[in-house]
Amino acid sequence: MSRNTVDKGNFGSDGAIKAVIFDCDGVIVDSRAANASLYNQFLSHFNREPLNEDQLNYVHSHTLQESLKFLLGDDSLIREAERLWQEMDYGPLIELLTLQPGLMECLELLRSHYKTAIATNRTRTMGQLLERFGLNPYFDLVVTSLDVHHPKPHPESVNKILSYLDITPDAACYVGDSDVDRETSERAGVLFIAYRNEELKAAHHLSHFDELIPILKQHSRMQGGHRPSFTRD
Repeated sequence: MSRNTVDKGNFGSDGAIKAVIFDCDGVIVDSRAANASLYNQFLSHFNREPLNEDQLNYVHSHTLQESLKFLLGDDSLIREAERLWQEMDYGPLIELLTLQPGLMECLELLRSHYKTAIATNRTRTMGQLLERFGLNPYFDLVVTSLDVHHPKPHPESVNKILSYLDITPDAACYVGDSDVDRETSERAGVLFIAYRNEELKAAHHLSHFDELIPILKQHSRMQGGHRPSFTRD
C-alpha cells in the first residue's frame, strides 16, 4: 500500500466531492494488451487455447487468483500458475501498459482541490506501474488487493481510503469501468462515475478525462457545495 501525507484540516463534507478514487486497469492505464499477454502465457503453458473476448473481459476486472480459478479450475494447475507468476519478469508486461488520454493533465488540476486515491484488484505489479509512469506524487493512497482481506467488489478497499482520508462516503466518488467497480461503489456508498462504458449504471458517464472536472463541479452545484475554481498555467 502506497501512502502520501494527507492534510485533513478543513476537510469535512459540505455536500461536495472531496476525494476522487480511481480504479487502475482500464481507467488509469489501458491494460488489455498486458492482461492478454499475461494470461495467454499461463494458458500456453497448460496447452490451452488463447483468451477469448469474454475471458479477457473477466480477467480485466478480477484478481489474479480469481482469474486463474476462472480460466484453469483445477487447484493443481492454479498452484503451478501461481508459481510461474512468482518467477515471472513483470517488466515486459509493464511496457505494454499505456496511460489513458488526458489522465496526467486531469490529475495536475485535481491535486490542488481534491484528494486522490486508487482502489485496484492489481497485486504485486502496482508499485512498478506507479514508478513507470511517475504517478506516486499524484495519489494520497493506493490500495491493492494485497492490502485488504476482501478484494473488489467488496467495499473494503474504498472504505480503507475513506478512513485514511477521514471523509464520509458522500464526499467521495469512484471512477471505474466495470460492473465490479459499480458494485464496489454501490456497496461503499460513494458516487460512481463510469469511464468509457455506457452500459454501466452510473451517476455520470465519462468518455475522456477532460470531462471529469466539469462533472465534479456539476455535482457540487447540484448539492449546494463549494465549487473549486480551476485554472491552467
